Amino acid sequence: MKKITAVLLVTCMTLGVFGCGKKEPVKIASKPMTEQYILTEIMGQLIEAETDYEVEITKGVGGGTTNIHPALVKGEFDLYPEYTRTAWLNVLKKEEMEKDDEKLYEQLLAEYDALGLTWTGLYGFSNTYGLALRQETAEQYGLSTYSDLAAASGELIFGGNPDYIELETGYPRLCEAYQMQFQDTRQMEIALKYEALKNGEVDVINAFTTDAQLAANNLVLLTDDNVFFETFDAGTVVRKDALEKYPGLQGVLEKLNGLINEEEMQQMNYEVEVNGREDREVAEEFLKKKGLL
Repeated sequence: MKKITAVLLVTCMTLGVFGCGKKEPVKIASKPMTEQYILTEIMGQLIEAETDYEVEITKGVGGGTTNIHPALVKGEFDLYPEYTRTAWLNVLKKEEMEKDDEKLYEQLLAEYDALGLTWTGLYGFSNTYGLALRQETAEQYGLSTYSDLAAASGELIFGGNPDYIELETGYPRLCEAYQMQFQDTRQMEIALKYEALKNGEVDVINAFTTDAQLAANNLVLLTDDNVFFETFDAGTVVRKDALEKYPGLQGVLEKLNGLINEEEMQQMNYEVEVNGREDREVAEEFLKKKGLL
């Protein structure tokens, strides 16, 4: 009997299960940002609702991609939400940006495959750079696109965080591409940009397209009509052996594909950051709204 017990114990350990029959939890990681906390909750709750697997979520891993990716490769995590061009630049270390979204994604799949990883799809939104302004300013000058803004830029003040203003590929490149010449440019910390815009200290700021403050302050996000800013599409990166270890997991993750648009992600961020709700609660509400819980 002791020999049989020992064999069973070894077998269970080999299969990565607890109590022989219960698998280890699916381990999900997130970067230290509200959006990622919500996304991991959406993933985790959907996995637990549709399978008998438990999940273990590690939120706010310091360093984001820089530390999550190596941990994923080592097997410390099974999956996490990532952005296509962040992976392109920070994981694959590409020096030149591929402009075509489909080609970039195809190459990501190919190169991630060699790492023992894959992408199970994209959620439907991109968290990329944008330009935001007050509704009244947009109406006053008839602004809806970057080209419109360029024509009126001489009468407006641009506000942005120092990194963006000074970054060669940031503000200078934007102004060159659209021939923008603002009346003045003011540098301020990220946390102060929206307040300065709200108070009329600046007229235009650089933003991220899913920022909670966009929903909070009745702001307009202009259309990048010449596609200056590349998209950073969000999707799930997962270990290939995790998909084998947890049958059905891939099908669950694929239900997230095309499920979330930018306005929905922006609103969920708003609920957590501005209204002070729990990310778990907001994720559950979203899944119920989509008929998945």
